[in-house]
Amino acid sequence: MPPSSPPRTSSYRWVICGLLFFSTTFNYLDRQVISYLKEYFCAPTSTGGFGWSDSDYSYLTSAFTFVYAGMTILAGWFIDKIGTKLGLALSLTLWSLFGALNAFVGRTLSMHIAVRSAFGVGEAGNFPASIKTVAEWFPKRERALATAIFNSGSNFGAMVAALLVPWCMIHYGDARGWKMAFIITGVSGFLWLIFWFWLYDPPGKKRLSQADYDYIHSDDEVPEEKSDEDRTKVSWLKLFEYRQTLAFAFGKFMTDGIWWFYLFWLPDYLKKQFGMTKHEVMLPTFIVYGVAIVGSIYGGAIPMTFIKRGMPVFTARMHAMFIIALCPLAVLLTQYFGDVARFGHMAAVLAVAMICIGGTAHQAWSANLFTTVSDMFPKKAVGSVIGIGTAAGGLGGVIVQLLKGGLGDHFKANPQTGYLIMFCICALSYLIAWSVMKALVPTHKPITDL
Repeated sequence: MPPSSPPRTSSYRWVICGLLFFSTTFNYLDRQVISYLKEYFCAPTSTGGFGWSDSDYSYLTSAFTFVYAGMTILAGWFIDKIGTKLGLALSLTLWSLFGALNAFVGRTLSMHIAVRSAFGVGEAGNFPASIKTVAEWFPKRERALATAIFNSGSNFGAMVAALLVPWCMIHYGDARGWKMAFIITGVSGFLWLIFWFWLYDPPGKKRLSQADYDYIHSDDEVPEEKSDEDRTKVSWLKLFEYRQTLAFAFGKFMTDGIWWFYLFWLPDYLKKQFGMTKHEVMLPTFIVYGVAIVGSIYGGAIPMTFIKRGMPVFTARMHAMFIIALCPLAVLLTQYFGDVARFGHMAAVLAVAMICIGGTAHQAWSANLFTTVSDMFPKKAVGSVIGIGTAAGGLGGVIVQLLKGGLGDHFKANPQTGYLIMFCICALSYLIAWSVMKALVPTHKPITDL
């Protein structure tokens, strides 16, 4: 068994992980803007708002999610074809551009949907490129941790949005603030490109020591290509023949929409459940995403504990994911603890604590779920499989968004009921996902015939 830490090797792979962290930060910062603008978009036109309903808002978020879902399949294939360096750069350029353009479309819902959909095309490339990069730069035993670290950028981006977007609305006023929020977050992403082109290349093109290169490939079970130049084409249609692909896709379908529910609807929940203002939602949402960073990184480290005890990598991953899938059951208590009549001023604190557990568990789950792909597939197919799974996750997100929008309008007089239904879904989805994944792939079966 290879040593747990490499002797006389550089830490440059962690610099690469840092670049992925910040690309994911910008990805979620730009994505999260819309949730803090919902109150203004759904305010009556007589008060200066857009006059949208909850369903209108869900059409906007689900349109983005739908396009994002469909494009991730093509994005994964495209990144496998052209390589991670150019693929991720093009992706960020596109989503940053359309994120900023969202400020110039006025109040018409259809125009917002069109621009937000184009924004989704760009955002679709981030995770296929990032997971492929981790597979290229890290040995298997470190991939969950590396994925957890870069994936925590989604929380950091959401934390920045929790402070930045309300600040824009307060500082510039509602009529200008929503535009400035889109412009500032969109333009800021272009700064990342400078560091990406300066610091990143695939391992085969970097002047790595032999010890570094050997360490990266130290626990490969099948021979891998040595650089992006050695790629062979992989048909993503053929990937659907494997249960491993279906298992990953189902895991994403059942759980991605839960995180998107937290992202797009948490500010709305806090306002309707506890009467919070746009100023007051800043701290609890900041806390939720901040705590989730800790869970993401720790969740990525759980399998390493099992691996050090002699457990095979994939078995360790599934053990960790089962433990993580139990944690969201705490979300079942959100509305109980959120009862102001019963718990008074502590109700918001207790309810947010339950959501913190759910959000933290999701990020830990996500880090490990992503890494199952590089456990089972050769590196040349990782981008395509991630694309397929992310598309499935996006489809699940569309369903969740439309369901929440419909529940919001149906239970308009009693929004707590709609949120109770949603929190039950959030609590149970992970155990369902784990059970089906385990049934599809009961033991580790790496793909060797691609």
